[in-house]
Amino acid sequence: MASAQVSCCDSSLFPSAAAPRPSPSLFDKDRIEWPEPIQRVQSIAERGIKHLPPTYVRPVEERASGHVLVEEKIPLIDLSGLDDERREKTMEEISNACKQWGFFQLINHGMSTELLNAGRDVSRRFFQLPLEEKQKHANDPKTYVGYGSRTGVQKGAILDWGDYYYHHFLPASIREEHKWPSKPLEYRPVMKEYCNGAVQVCRTLLSVFSQNLDLPRKYLEEAFGGEEDIGICVRVNYYPVCPQPDLTFGLSPHSDPGGITILLQNDVSGLQVRKGDYWVPVRPVPDALIINLGDQIEMLTNGIYKSVEHRSIVNDTNERMSIVIFCNPSGEKKVGPAKDLIDGSNPVKYKCMTFNEYRMFIRTTGPKGKSYVKLE
Repeated sequence: MASAQVSCCDSSLFPSAAAPRPSPSLFDKDRIEWPEPIQRVQSIAERGIKHLPPTYVRPVEERASGHVLVEEKIPLIDLSGLDDERREKTMEEISNACKQWGFFQLINHGMSTELLNAGRDVSRRFFQLPLEEKQKHANDPKTYVGYGSRTGVQKGAILDWGDYYYHHFLPASIREEHKWPSKPLEYRPVMKEYCNGAVQVCRTLLSVFSQNLDLPRKYLEEAFGGEEDIGICVRVNYYPVCPQPDLTFGLSPHSDPGGITILLQNDVSGLQVRKGDYWVPVRPVPDALIINLGDQIEMLTNGIYKSVEHRSIVNDTNERMSIVIFCNPSGEKKVGPAKDLIDGSNPVKYKCMTFNEYRMFIRTTGPKGKSYVKLE
């Protein structure tokens, strides 16, 4: 197979039936505003309410209780196998997980137990701060950076039962550490070390994915912008105890818009992954990182690897938290199928666009299954 140098972003290679680009007004971020006053889910939960506010109640047909749930397990992969005689087997396990699941759990990934626990600790302590302290970091829908409680700006939308804190790490030019939580004082140094560890995991996986696809080893990393421009951002999720958990979601079903997602759970289950017509709960494994593929990987691989819908449920007895690292293409870099993955049996399936254009869909409407990736 010839060396792939660029993604297939030549418009002449796309079928005429490809979906047109959305209206430019959709991407005018200066017009985006929250449509209603923001309520913090944690504050609502702490009132001791017995009934869920209507804003969070899903239609009956959308509720988790109406879907088939099976106790299957997503793949569990030992990344240390890349460094010894298990390398070929480990590479194959990762390839199969990417093709069949789009999700897997990773152990012996290089991030220490102490670092994982420190990340959980500073994240939990932020959400334990008084509301007025957290409100100093309230975000807006133009960037999502800061303390938030909703995604999407559609007025009257049904909301998810969770709060979050979102900020950037790479590229360094947009890191803006002054926008990270100022309390607890340990948050910034701990999260910087945590992110550095996650970046190494991302680069290892991008290299493995490229090699498994018979692409140059650094193909996917360079398609994301290389060492200088690859995007890394953080979202710390907090899902409070919910009085009627069967009526809502902590995070609605969606696929991630970016490239690779690295998620660290606490010991409370809640993440579920779609597998065909049913949902699989992802049970916590000590010190494991959950890896899932985003829409940009699906597009770059022309559908060989799949991004997969997932969702978070809540419960009436325990709060749940997660730290999510998103590894994304540079915002202005065009993303489309790799030319070397296109042939007569696998024609171009996805329209090329920048990641900034792509993720503006989510910033406008909120999570909507896999409706965004289906642009072919």
